[in-house]
Amino acid sequence: MRTATLGPAQRAESLASMAEHELDVLVVGGGVVGAGTALDAATRGLTTGLVEARDWASGTSSRSSKLIHGGLRYLEMLDFALVREALKERGLLLERLAPHLVRPVPFLYPLQHKGWERLYAGAGVALYDTMATARGHGRGLPVHRHLSRRHALRVAPCLKKDALVGALQYYDAQMDDARFVTNLVRTAAAYGARTANGARVTGFLREGERVVGARVRDVEGGGEYEVRAKQVVNATGVWTDDTQAMVGERGQFHVRASKGIHLVVPKDRIHSTTGLILRTEKSVLFVIPWGRHWIVGTTDTDWDLDKAHPAASSADIDYLLEHVNSVLAVPLTRDDVEGVYAGLRPLLSGESDATSKLSREHTVAHPVPGLVVVAGGKYTTYRVMAKDAVDAAVHGLDVRVAGCVTEETPLVGADGFHALWNARARTAARTGLHQVRVEHLLQRYGTMAEEVLDLIAADPSLGEPLKSADDYLRAEITYAASHEGARHLDDALTRRTRISIETFDRGTRCAREAAELMAPVLGWDEGQIAREVEHYEKRVEAERESQRQPDDLTADAARLGAPDVVPR
Repeated sequence: MRTATLGPAQRAESLASMAEHELDVLVVGGGVVGAGTALDAATRGLTTGLVEARDWASGTSSRSSKLIHGGLRYLEMLDFALVREALKERGLLLERLAPHLVRPVPFLYPLQHKGWERLYAGAGVALYDTMATARGHGRGLPVHRHLSRRHALRVAPCLKKDALVGALQYYDAQMDDARFVTNLVRTAAAYGARTANGARVTGFLREGERVVGARVRDVEGGGEYEVRAKQVVNATGVWTDDTQAMVGERGQFHVRASKGIHLVVPKDRIHSTTGLILRTEKSVLFVIPWGRHWIVGTTDTDWDLDKAHPAASSADIDYLLEHVNSVLAVPLTRDDVEGVYAGLRPLLSGESDATSKLSREHTVAHPVPGLVVVAGGKYTTYRVMAKDAVDAAVHGLDVRVAGCVTEETPLVGADGFHALWNARARTAARTGLHQVRVEHLLQRYGTMAEEVLDLIAADPSLGEPLKSADDYLRAEITYAASHEGARHLDDALTRRTRISIETFDRGTRCAREAAELMAPVLGWDEGQIAREVEHYEKRVEAERESQRQPDDLTADAARLGAPDVVPR
């Protein structure tokens, strides 16, 4: 398999090709489900197109808790099928599909009641481990263990002594959700899919009752294309109802948005060798290791305002701080918060008003001939959702098509990863980079790290760290634009890297340097560089202002003060 490059030339070629030749399948929506659907279709031998209105993973798929997990709390809801399915997917991702992107992470669950809680919670975690290994996936993760209070406090000294009587420790997995989607898109493109971000569907093409394609507007370059396809898959997440309305038909189900916010704090603010999982009155709260940081989240509240830029209010931040501080010996304050991000979960509407009770199952429907809609679900089970969506599309093609092979199809960067990881000391010696830098690249790019190293070999200045975000090399910004489809400064600082949430200045101090690195690749002049930097600074200030507001309405109004950047 060749490695696909998502650069400006590839994007232009993809749009032209989609307009010139009828596709078997056109996928609308560049989140994890849409990208997974494009990969599934392409690897069955179908001519496939994938379009995304904004940036890859710019919605829900870049704003999750960044966990690949079975959903321990769904066992308590007796949703065994969902947990079993998710645990199988977790195992596949860890062992076969994306070992360079998905890795184990430990969690400590503090027990607050003697006797019955250890039996109850212990039985649940034991069942979780058993279900994970029952089908041969997940044996690479350590099994859970019971800890005394003294042992738990050695593992997590950050906890108040009176916050627990003992603990359980178990393992799940995590990944960088936005990077994962970019890798999915690149893998789909490597198998022949035509892919374009900044390509917005403005309507569907109809012949009688049948959907036969879509009108696609090139947001970046201007112009509109008619893309014809035998089957169209709507995988637009929280925008499902809006996209469905373009067809003029009433949907068979509805999707509600549930807002979840997360805080990012420096590693030294919480003294622990393990993540934490805590019960709240509504759901669970995670404290998740994240490099030199911790991610604290999440909330679960209904959201019916702007879907593109969900805003975290002051009340949301206070809620998380109050709950995590209930167990921390040294409480967190607002001054400890480096970054804040808010995302929307696409939940299938049910009878309950509480979003935490809405289904995390997914649904696939064929509302009109030529159109498949897939919605709901959870990040971990994206591959199953994609398979079901393509199965439905294939049913509408009325031709014999090969079955799903994505269970056996590693993402780009996975093949040979373990061998390169074992040779990381030699790579460091060969390139002159510190071994920690090489490890960082391997865990973000897998075997494609060699492409980043090639950029550094050609221009050694790219091997230097960004001046105000030294976790990242200058080459990574150039590579984001040349190979990973980043079209704007925001794409590079928010999704290809995580500088926007991992620095106290939220990336503003390195914005100019990053824009100048992207400029030669994307053909920006000095005016566009200035616009990109100005937009990014305004976006950061709008987000900061929204986080000072007392409620959703005022936070949403403040966040909308910074419009999306428009190229000229």
